[in-house]
Amino acid sequence: MPRSPRAPSPLATVPLIGVALLSLVGCSADMSGYPSLAPRPVEKLGFEEPATPPPAPVAADPALDARLAGILTARATAAREFDAAAERATARASAARGAAAGSERWLEAQTEIAELDSLRSAHADSLNQLEELAAARAQALQPAYPALEQALDAARATAATQTRRIDALAASLPSG
Repeated sequence: MPRSPRAPSPLATVPLIGVALLSLVGCSADMSGYPSLAPRPVEKLGFEEPATPPPAPVAADPALDARLAGILTARATAAREFDAAAERATARASAARGAAAGSERWLEAQTEIAELDSLRSAHADSLNQLEELAAARAQALQPAYPALEQALDAARATAATQTRRIDALAASLPSG
């Protein structure tokens, strides 16, 4: 049977089949020298931050505890004295509400408010000592000391309350 001029000869297809078979054999060969295209374990991780470990317990510091006790005693005394003086100043400010600036009642109320300022500064001294202790610990790269942090929070809250109280009393009087 005559072949068409365009049909490939049967011998010409043998090399093509051989190349195809060789390439399939190459696919099954061990390719351990090349990296895998499969995702690596690190690529399977999400982008979430890892959980932070709980902080290590802070060791007791007897010297700091003794220093704190002294400061806290002074702070409590200053706060009690401020509260007592604030009651007196409130009574004087109430009495001076209708009085003119510069009158006797107005001057007495102003004097009581000035005394509150000096008592507030006594409390602020205790707060400053607590802040210095906290700053010294931070400079030494020591962890926060829970008793010191609690004392600082309480002292800051008391100082803010004292300031608001003085401001309210001063605002209740006529300006002079």
